[in-house]
Amino acid sequence: MSKSKSPSADSMVLSRREREIMDALFEAGELSAQEVRAVLPEAPGYSAVRALLAKLVEKKIIDFREDGLRYIYFPVMAQEEARASAMQKLLKTFFGGSTAAAVNALLGMNGEKLTTSEVSELKAAIEKAKQE
Repeated sequence: MSKSKSPSADSMVLSRREREIMDALFEAGELSAQEVRAVLPEAPGYSAVRALLAKLVEKKIIDFREDGLRYIYFPVMAQEEARASAMQKLLKTFFGGSTAAAVNALLGMNGEKLTTSEVSELKAAIEKAKQE
């Protein structure tokens, strides 16, 4: 992927439907508009799906190739890279860029208790962050 194709953090802000489409594309690898429509819950009309796909292409999050009369759409970045970009936007927008503030907010959500394994995993991640 060339530098000009890289999506900005702002372009990674996705609507619910755009996220559903991205989930489908990440799972399948590539899909036609009709195949996307077939896997969406309570799918909108074909024209709406095509408009959503065009918006994702415009945001440089997906691209397409021609296959006869159909366009086949595919993500232009790995799912992990897309997650990281979306998370950076979330941190900047809601937590002033503070990872600690975001983690504290997550830990306080829903009053859920962490398992011993989850606590160990978090401790290991914190130790790794200290060393970097």
